Amino acid sequence: MPAMIERRFEQVIFASRWLLAPFYLGLVIALAALMVKFGQEVFHIIPHVLDMPEKDVLLAILTLIDLSLAGNLLVMVIFSGYENFVSKIDVANHEDRPDWMGKVDFGGLKLKLIASIVAISGIHLLKAFMNLQNISRDELMWLVIIHMTFVVSGVLLACMDRLEGHHAAKPAAGKTAKSVPADH
Repeated sequence: MPAMIERRFEQVIFASRWLLAPFYLGLVIALAALMVKFGQEVFHIIPHVLDMPEKDVLLAILTLIDLSLAGNLLVMVIFSGYENFVSKIDVANHEDRPDWMGKVDFGGLKLKLIASIVAISGIHLLKAFMNLQNISRDELMWLVIIHMTFVVSGVLLACMDRLEGHHAAKPAAGKTAKSVPADH
């Protein structure tokens, strides 16, 4: 009887991963909202592009790149999160299936996320530098501090991932991996 209760309990815990599925569906809706915002920016820029100074065009383009990177970040989280924590996405034979799908584990996802956040932060910082006359020194200082915090966090995450041995499991080309006792 206790074994049956334990088995049922473990089945319930295993099935609980499906409680995450609505989160990923919500992120799909957020991606659609981001697409609407992207379209709004494009339609706002296009009629005025011939009248805009070059600097303003570049700032507008940086905004579009920023939104695009945020969209890429959402797609990575949706695909990788769903595949790592809920269920495999069965599109293995689809011609448009991204190469990284099914290969990004939680450690890789963390690094890709922080890299995307650093890129987005860098774009915000670049936009601020291009618009210095409208940015206060304090605001610029905080943008630099926040960006550097993201950069340092990314480096530390990569170092922790390396120390954890995440990348050590892949043997070099032509070499075989040595067996390591299970307790290491």
